[in-house]
Amino acid sequence: MSAVAASSPSAEPLDLGVMASMLDAPLGSRAAIGLVVLATDQTLEHEYRSLIRAPGIAFYEARLFNDADITPETLRAIGPRITPCTELILPGLPLDVVAFGCTSATMTLGEDYVFDEIRKARPGVACTTPVTGALAAFTTLDVGRIGLLTPYSPAINADLARYFQSRDIGVPAYATFDRPDDREAALISVASIEAAAERLAAQPGIEAIFVSCTSLRVAEAVPRLEARIGIPVTSSNHAMAWHSLRLAGIEDAMPEAGRLFERGIA
Repeated sequence: MSAVAASSPSAEPLDLGVMASMLDAPLGSRAAIGLVVLATDQTLEHEYRSLIRAPGIAFYEARLFNDADITPETLRAIGPRITPCTELILPGLPLDVVAFGCTSATMTLGEDYVFDEIRKARPGVACTTPVTGALAAFTTLDVGRIGLLTPYSPAINADLARYFQSRDIGVPAYATFDRPDDREAALISVASIEAAAERLAAQPGIEAIFVSCTSLRVAEAVPRLEARIGIPVTSSNHAMAWHSLRLAGIEDAMPEAGRLFERGIA
């Protein structure tokens, strides 16, 4: 048979059978982190990718349906969807941590409720949320009075300030961009966030800045903002990513990500 005939499309393929294969270590050989991400969120995964770049640390996400408008009613509706969403993250494979990506829903539902829903799908797994990560960050940074910046409606913003105060975190000043549509919140410019954070930092009694909402882009600005205002800065994604690593036993110092990432959990 000629070479031309052997390579023709109609020629019978040669079956080489079963090839030898070896199984490598998983991408998350040091830590596998599951993320529950809101359907409308455009930012959380981007910021996790920018912050978590060390080999052997992987994150795997599933999307949870939510309404774009952030109201107490739409936040409460998220609750029953947490378990089914968590079940979609690497079924049958181990996770070290599951992080729930919504600050305002955590405040509305309560951290314990969120953890219970996650653990219905992943019994005993370590859990975090933006609120949980933020509170751990404030303890680690030894700050008790924060400037709070959000995109929420003024009513939800005030509720969040009261929530932190109920957890012994003072809020001498807070502000909002009043962009309750999550699709718009993700488009607020980093420059706008930096300018607002600087204004908050200038108020008396502020020991750190917390930018709330997983849709806001802050992680890339943290080091330069801290250098300008002289106090720690963190955000929903920034604090939750740090807390995810620490809960998974990853203690690597990452000073390029800001002061928080230089430290372990206090």
